[in-house]
Amino acid sequence: METCPSVKNILLLDSEGKRVAVKYYTDDWPQLSAKLAFEKSVFVKTQKASSGAEAEIVMFDGHIVVYKFIQDLHFYVTGGDEENELILASILQGFTDAVDHILRNNVDKRTALENLDLILLCLDEIIDGGIVLETEGSVIAEKVAAHGADGTTSIAEQTLVQALTTAREHFAKSLLM
Repeated sequence: METCPSVKNILLLDSEGKRVAVKYYTDDWPQLSAKLAFEKSVFVKTQKASSGAEAEIVMFDGHIVVYKFIQDLHFYVTGGDEENELILASILQGFTDAVDHILRNNVDKRTALENLDLILLCLDEIIDGGIVLETEGSVIAEKVAAHGADGTTSIAEQTLVQALTTAREHFAKSLLM
């Protein structure tokens, strides 16, 4: 598991440091108050930076934080202190590209809140339990659009856990018959 890149959290904050969409994948911040404190402190640390088209990297509180600002939204990906910065940056780039595609190049807080369900689906398509699944923005956006269109997925598109759950259900049904 140590060779597999992992993410501790993905944050999407507004220009005041308030939550828009966040996902935590570890217990490094067990309480809500600890999560909010981390979000506030990372926001304060990075708000003066002028992150442009490229992602910025900062070592913060024993974690590597890669961040990028688009209009009034602040995107953050946090990894452990030994994670590869380039992988974290590619995750961030995939997330921002997918959000940009889903919001039809209108990336701002109001539009993000109106499409929060799609942004949360993006997070689910990028990371599962802290493990990186996808980093290509267009692929992520296509998967989210497919979920939004019919709400179902084929066996080929299911995660391993979903596939095992489905197989267990089918096996249980076959035993009952």
